[in-house]
Amino acid sequence: MGMVKEFKEFIMRGNVMDMAVGVIVGGAFGAIVNSLVNDVIMPVISLATGKVDFSNLFVSLDGTKYATLAEAQEAGGSVFAYGNFIQAVIEFLIIALCIFLMVKGVNKLRKPEPEAAPTTKVCPFCKNEVPLEATRCGFCTSELK
Repeated sequence: MGMVKEFKEFIMRGNVMDMAVGVIVGGAFGAIVNSLVNDVIMPVISLATGKVDFSNLFVSLDGTKYATLAEAQEAGGSVFAYGNFIQAVIEFLIIALCIFLMVKGVNKLRKPEPEAAPTTKVCPFCKNEVPLEATRCGFCTSELK
C-alpha cells in the first residue's frame, strides 16, 4: 500500500500536473500551428515560388523517371526525397516563430511587480540600518536628518 501512496503523492505534485496540462495544451496548439502552416502559409509560399509543391521534390536514385514521389514510392523505387526535408525545415521555422511570438506576448502580459519601498536607511556615521522614521541612530546615537 505504501507504493500506491507514494505514486499518488508523485502524481499530485504541482510540476507533474503542470507538465500534463502543458502536454495537452501543446498538442492542441500543435494542431492549430500545423493548420496554419499547411493551410495558410505553405500555399502562399508555394504561390510565391511558382506553385512548387516542396513535398513532391525528389531525385530517383535508381535512374527511373517517376512523375510523382507517391508513384516512385509505390513502385518501390529508391528516392532521395529532399522536398520533404525542405518542407519540414520550413514548417519548423514557422512553428518556432509562432512559439516565439506566443511566448513574447505572454511575457508582455506579465507585469513585473513594483519594487517595495525601502523601510530602512543607512546611518551615515556607523553604516548600520535604521528605520526611515528614526531621527537618531540606535547604534551610535548620531542625529540623523
